[in-house]
Amino acid sequence: MEKQPLPTDDDKAGTMESEMDGYAGEESQQGSSEPAARAGWNSKIEYFLAQVGFSVGLGNVWRFPYLCHQNGGGAFLLLYVLLMLVVGIPLFFLELAAGQAIRQGSIGVWKYISPRLAGIGYSSCVVCFFVALYYNVILAWSLFYLGNSFQFPLPWEQCPEQGNVTVKECEKSSPTSYFWYRKALDITDSIDETGSFNTYIVCCLLAAWTIVCLGMFKGIKTSVKVMYFSSIFPYVVLFCFLVRGLLLDGALEGITHMFYPKLEIWGDIQVWRQAATQVFFALGLGFGSIIAYSSYNPKNNNCHRDAFTVSTINFLTSVLATLVVFAVLGFRAKNNVKECVVSNIKELSEQFRSSNVEKTLMPSFDYSDPSSVALEDYRAWFNQYGSMVPGNLTDCDLEKEMQQGVEGTGLAFIAFTEAMSLLPGSPFWSALFFLMLLNLGLSTMFGTMEGILAPLTDRFKTLANNKTKLTIFSCILGFLIGLLFTQRCGNYFVTMFDDYSATLPLIIVVVFECFSVSWLYGADRFLDDIEGMLGWRPHVIYKYLWKYICLLAMLGLLGATTIRMFIKRPTYLAWNQEKGSEEYLEYPGWALAVLALLIIFAMMPVPVALIHAVLQDRTKRTARDTETGQYSIVSTDDKCDTPMTDMSDLDRMNGSAAPFT
Repeated sequence: MEKQPLPTDDDKAGTMESEMDGYAGEESQQGSSEPAARAGWNSKIEYFLAQVGFSVGLGNVWRFPYLCHQNGGGAFLLLYVLLMLVVGIPLFFLELAAGQAIRQGSIGVWKYISPRLAGIGYSSCVVCFFVALYYNVILAWSLFYLGNSFQFPLPWEQCPEQGNVTVKECEKSSPTSYFWYRKALDITDSIDETGSFNTYIVCCLLAAWTIVCLGMFKGIKTSVKVMYFSSIFPYVVLFCFLVRGLLLDGALEGITHMFYPKLEIWGDIQVWRQAATQVFFALGLGFGSIIAYSSYNPKNNNCHRDAFTVSTINFLTSVLATLVVFAVLGFRAKNNVKECVVSNIKELSEQFRSSNVEKTLMPSFDYSDPSSVALEDYRAWFNQYGSMVPGNLTDCDLEKEMQQGVEGTGLAFIAFTEAMSLLPGSPFWSALFFLMLLNLGLSTMFGTMEGILAPLTDRFKTLANNKTKLTIFSCILGFLIGLLFTQRCGNYFVTMFDDYSATLPLIIVVVFECFSVSWLYGADRFLDDIEGMLGWRPHVIYKYLWKYICLLAMLGLLGATTIRMFIKRPTYLAWNQEKGSEEYLEYPGWALAVLALLIIFAMMPVPVALIHAVLQDRTKRTARDTETGQYSIVSTDDKCDTPMTDMSDLDRMNGSAAPFT
């Protein structure tokens, strides 16, 4: 009993169709595991738009710049490229090749290798659903800000007043922080305080899910039409912001600050963990979306070249977004530091006029005109004499100002909005920015939903016959569960899901994927199948990368992430209304229990599928033994050839790992 090889074009009768012809329509000769009416991309451009649109998301705009800034600038970039080459691209190529060869979603791919591994695909679907729940909430926030951008002045430019008195919460923080936490989220002080539903965000969430549902209504045929705009428009906006940002005062300081190399960070294990995690999420490994999209490719498509092309575009997009972010944030920081200098010079002038300061402490610069005082001159004087002058003089540090509010949602909805409010024509730039965020999120959401729908419709014929109903039902269910995130404490749940519900399960999924292909499946056999599919054999280095480097790297990342969770109690960033500032709080016990349940629920399909396959195998074996006792064997020459043969059977019969060919 020999396992059927991966579907290849070698089995086709007649001549091979060209690659571009393979994208249009469905292929008539397909492997036995492939649905008879498998859809296909109309062109290679559509496929690239889908893959790039999925991999390039909100993380490229706010997470990558933050990590790059926090972890040594240019040194982090070099580390990121290194990990991308030795871990990211090989695993990306593995998923592309598996999906294209077997032409199934994540469930079908791993079940094809062995029924005992089908749980890997189901886990990918669960994690995709978790991500879709909170990711669409971020789109709802973007819609809310987009709607508020069409007014002048922007509602977050100035603090509101009550009875000619500035609202204290806003006065203690900033107009942008106040608008984000109080107007947009109306947030509670901790995750323990649930609060009521935020009506505006509920409406925006409904609109976001409606857009996703309409875009996914007819599968990739409709979603790819939306991607022609949603995948290209963000690049137009980024280039517009880059040109505008480079013309701003402080842009050079921001970019210099960004790329200043700090090579000592290579000795910090946490920096390696953060870089590996960013590579992992930037490419979308483990979601099943890569496998789903590549399964619609013709079998002779050069997926090896695609892996390098998409990864390179992803990296260059991150660098472009980083340049834009820090050019604009440099302008914001320079503006804030100038205001700081003016404020302190005015305070200093008052002290001199009241004769509270000795003449020997008087600065050499002209403090009678505060706006003309250079930052360098003020800081030099402050560092030498500032502590000797009575009053509330402060240091105006550009470095510290650059570090304010540049993490996650704080970067997009606080720091960047503040910078845009300083630009001439601020409503235009604000609308452009949040429209860009909306499109970035949409293209990623389409990929995430495809990672759920494609495997399920491939696996279950009933769902395949009712894919439109399944899409609508999934979006309705996502909206109803997503209402959890529209409560006043919803932002804290978004943080919880983003930090923990996807990280560990996805890493575990990729570990199983890599181990299954390189050890159970056989790296050499997988390369043989790719050679039969592409017509040439990838370099042998992939064998060792998959079997050792990638696997050990993912296990190390899994271990470091797990140990960090146990050593340091998980925390979240909360808003203190009384202080008008952010503060880190520890998750309460019930929240930690929810975190554990999310991780367990996401990984439960793996052992469940394994146990189910083992029990099913024993049941079949018992039935065969019973039939053998009742009927005489006529012939022993016939062979049973099935694509779903379990590897364990082959191991017992052949005494070795089961090949695909």
